[in-house]
Amino acid sequence: MGLDFEHRPSGSPFIERVWRSRSHDVDRMTSIATSRWNLVFWEQSGQVGVAVQGPESRAGTAPVPEDATFLGIGFSLGTTMPHLPINRLVDGFVELPDATRRSFWLKGSSWHLPGYDNAEEFVRRMVREDVLVRDPVVAAVLDGRSPKVSERTIQRRFIAMTGLSRGAVRQIERARHAAVLIQDGLPFSEVVHRLGYFDQPHLARSLTRYIGRTATWLRERPQGEPLSILYKTGTSMPANFPGQPIG
Repeated sequence: MGLDFEHRPSGSPFIERVWRSRSHDVDRMTSIATSRWNLVFWEQSGQVGVAVQGPESRAGTAPVPEDATFLGIGFSLGTTMPHLPINRLVDGFVELPDATRRSFWLKGSSWHLPGYDNAEEFVRRMVREDVLVRDPVVAAVLDGRSPKVSERTIQRRFIAMTGLSRGAVRQIERARHAAVLIQDGLPFSEVVHRLGYFDQPHLARSLTRYIGRTATWLRERPQGEPLSILYKTGTSMPANFPGQPIG
């Protein structure tokens, strides 16, 4: 039983990753924390749905439609649809209307459903029609640069454009990275050292909160409730990220 995932990175500055999956013989999954929002398309028994899934601040359990197919576009940090503010969608979602196998309704227009291989073309149209924007202040901060605005403005823009504080994003990113390293076989003590955890109990608490699994489970990967898609994100928080607690 489980979820079969396939995913790829993207060369678009607006896209973090494109993914697709199929469910079989499973009705629930552990949805791990993510600082990104996704545009998700699914089909089950001939019925099609489209939703904007907001960032998830911690791991949780989510239902999985039976024998369904999914396509997702995960957007880069700082990318948002201004008419659907992401800071109002944290740990939530909004379903978009009039979805069929060919099209759906978005901001007053009909849009053809994208495919796994042409998501970038779909997103380029979103940008051209001002449905999708990327905040230059957030982009600069993530690149390790110092925008010529006040720290208070940076904090406010970051939360508005990502839905999360910089500290929360960093903790989520670090936990995801830790989970990938553990799955790759890196010793727990080395994960602690490499990613700046205080000790192994600190790592364990982070994994429980953001991944919903123990380090031992991630290493052994026994059969059971599947995880949502897990990969190390392409955007790393700079080591000199200002003013951020990482406990």
